[in-house]
Amino acid sequence: MQIQSMFSKLLFMLLVLVNTVSAQQALYNPSIDIVHYRFDLAVSDSNDVLKGNTRVVFHVNTQMDTLYLDLIGAGKNGKGMTVHSVMQDSQALPFVHRNDSLLVGLQANAGENKTIAITYSGIPGDGLIFSRNKAGQRTIFGDNWPNRARNWLPCKDHLSDKATVEFIVTAPGHYKIVANGSLQEEKALPNGLKRTHWKESVPIPTKVMVIGAADFAVSDAVRVGHIPVTSWIFPQQRQAGFTDYAPAADILSYFIRKIGPYAYSKLANVQSKTIFGGMENAGAIFYAESSVTGKNRATGLLAHEIAHQWFGDAATEKDWPHIWLSEGFATEMSQLYLEHLYGADTMRAMLKTSRKQIIAFTRKQQVPVVDTTKGRDIMKLLNTNSYQKGGWVLHMLRTDLGDELFWKCVQAYYAAFCNKNASSADLQAVFEKVSGKNLSAFFHQWLYVPENPALNLSWKYDETQNEVIIRIEQRTAYTFHINLDLELTDGKGRSMVKTIPVVEKSVEQRFSMEEKPVRLEWDPGCKLLFEEIRL
Repeated sequence: MQIQSMFSKLLFMLLVLVNTVSAQQALYNPSIDIVHYRFDLAVSDSNDVLKGNTRVVFHVNTQMDTLYLDLIGAGKNGKGMTVHSVMQDSQALPFVHRNDSLLVGLQANAGENKTIAITYSGIPGDGLIFSRNKAGQRTIFGDNWPNRARNWLPCKDHLSDKATVEFIVTAPGHYKIVANGSLQEEKALPNGLKRTHWKESVPIPTKVMVIGAADFAVSDAVRVGHIPVTSWIFPQQRQAGFTDYAPAADILSYFIRKIGPYAYSKLANVQSKTIFGGMENAGAIFYAESSVTGKNRATGLLAHEIAHQWFGDAATEKDWPHIWLSEGFATEMSQLYLEHLYGADTMRAMLKTSRKQIIAFTRKQQVPVVDTTKGRDIMKLLNTNSYQKGGWVLHMLRTDLGDELFWKCVQAYYAAFCNKNASSADLQAVFEKVSGKNLSAFFHQWLYVPENPALNLSWKYDETQNEVIIRIEQRTAYTFHINLDLELTDGKGRSMVKTIPVVEKSVEQRFSMEEKPVRLEWDPGCKLLFEEIRL
């Protein structure tokens, strides 16, 4: 009777959760803070069934009698997880698993730490990808971004909750297993099985908690300080992969010098089979199988994903509307690395290309970088705003502040939020504190205004006064406060650069020039994100 009453209460709580709690609130799940996950998993070659025993250690924030976790349940297609038991010590706890939510009857007071163990099994419909590589060899890869960990791991599946994690994987002995953290054990078991244990002691979000299993060829480690850097490649492409992923050590070294300490114990660069071209899993980055060509064309991709180890993994956005703090940073940091490698012309070429992409994107849809649209599909936030425009925002901060001050701001931001979560306002506060500048107008117009500056420029030369008269009009609903550089060149090849403050809908400036210019170039240094409107 008491157990039946508890189940009835859990069913009622589930209905309340599904019908009255917003998706956003459910994701946050603020009553608990996960401290540690221990995922004990078993896979085989005969089927795609995952058997799991998960131990969850969590801190109780508010008094509770029901614990809520995310876990996709078994569906009509035969895929999804079935929970067999939930235990606290040796005591079985009542639970309900419906609508992809696991509710557990558990009395707890605020301030307590609790541990439960969940036994479950099933065929993941997503999140853990069973596949084959081009050579026909079986592969198994975690693919959690953004909130797909719940397909195979019972968890609090939101990036605002970071936890330490360990994976203990029992699999056929031919697999090499990679995961987050440091290798604790690799042990042969009876019946041709092998147990591999990885443990990550730095808190990370579920989006970057993964395992990878394949018949890898693994390179010898190159050390950057105390950090081993390795490449995990499908054996048929061993030499090509080792060549393509070799720049990783230099990239890691560059970002450590420019940003700050690397947060994790290793950097494994892994050829994989997932839905993304690259995925920045903490300490174990997964790249698309096609990234290996043997032609050394992966440097930009490597730089982008390795930059994520600082921005997205260690310093993580608080919520999805602030995803530019991950993707915008990775975009700009990878460009800065390529500029370091190949020079300023390479940077300008990348900026011009991305500016065109941003303008084209904005013509199709006008949404701000920090997009708080209710019900927005998180996957759709992987767009030009988050990547290219986010990168441009950082580039414009760099040009406004200068290199030295910009890097000091970046370093301070990373130091403040390493292993924590940050919002766009947090970034702004750090940049203002370090720079001593009020950046409110800058952050507002570039992050929260859905437009980009659209400028029409006209000019004429007054031969009686030897003056150039420049007129600039803003063709947007919002009035931006920007500075536009113009380079004017006369018939003798002499050039001059003038910076024109554009803070109203229409501005006009005059300046002296001995001869009529024969060429006028907008923004020669590629410092400003804008659209040129020709009438």
